[in-house]
Amino acid sequence: MMMRERMDNNGLSGKLGPSSMNALVYDTYGTPEVLRLEEVAVPVPKGNEVLIEVYATSVNSWDWDLLRGKPFANRIGAFRQPRYRILGADVAGKVIAVGADVTRFKRGDEVFGDLSSCGWGGFAEYVCANENALTPKPAAISFAQAAAIPQAAVLALQGLRDKGDIKQGQRVLINGAGGGVGTFAIQYAKLHGAEVTAVDLAEKLEMLQALGADHVLDYSSEDFTTRGYKYDLILDVVGNRSTFALKRTLKKGGRYVMIGGTMLRIFQNLLLSPFVSRLEKKKMMLLIHKPNNGDQQVWKELVELGQVLPVIDQEYPLSEAAQAFRDIGEGRLKGKAVISIKN
Repeated sequence: MMMRERMDNNGLSGKLGPSSMNALVYDTYGTPEVLRLEEVAVPVPKGNEVLIEVYATSVNSWDWDLLRGKPFANRIGAFRQPRYRILGADVAGKVIAVGADVTRFKRGDEVFGDLSSCGWGGFAEYVCANENALTPKPAAISFAQAAAIPQAAVLALQGLRDKGDIKQGQRVLINGAGGGVGTFAIQYAKLHGAEVTAVDLAEKLEMLQALGADHVLDYSSEDFTTRGYKYDLILDVVGNRSTFALKRTLKKGGRYVMIGGTMLRIFQNLLLSPFVSRLEKKKMMLLIHKPNNGDQQVWKELVELGQVLPVIDQEYPLSEAAQAFRDIGEGRLKGKAVISIKN
């Protein structure tokens, strides 16, 4: 790879890195087979951006949806071709260059963050990111662990704290608890003194108990909406039950927070939730992800205190990232899939 001269924010030129890099790209919607490694230009940071040498990134269900162009909402404004040629929102790495207007970071800083609000691009050796999307990496954990945090952990936090208004002693159910969001949600709910029921595949139940879940259910053999138990709060990562079944599973005054699911389930909940809220005093809400540095900072502090840790099922090299997508699509990963780019 050719080295290039670049001006730093003090007006000093120097050899700051290669001019090209390896990246996982795709030009058409489809299965993981459309992904390929390609040599592309290293981006140059704008005024409020930093250039990150990516040590690790992680795969989220949003990456999976964007790859396939499903649901259709992901094609709005990008019907024929993907909006982002390089996927990857969660990154952890080192700052190697900064734009002229950057005030929060300097070269050499270790950072992690969610780039879904500023262009994606994490499945590459380098990426530019707005400084406000980033948080200093906890020193006590690896880059791989840091890359597992941003999107999944913030979704869990916003679902339980902001929408769910979680309180000590509440009975909380997490549907789809064995993935990234769910494993963070279990740990956060237990920190707040909740009684947690975790629902997922049988092969994940032992892991969910180890994370602190009080009760575990195999969704393939037992439907939590027909057991007769009622919950103060349901955090739903997969959205595989009807609104009618869910509302009878909530206590009066209870809250249902939907993070993921099919468009049919999402529309059903949006249509019926006002009536459920008014007639039965039960709130049914759809969480809209709002990536932000403040919520990442909450998780940084919890990790530094040793109160939570990311759960990583498997690490893959960038050259095998397509397999990580296949594993995500099958829904059998325990926690997160991480792409390790630099050791």
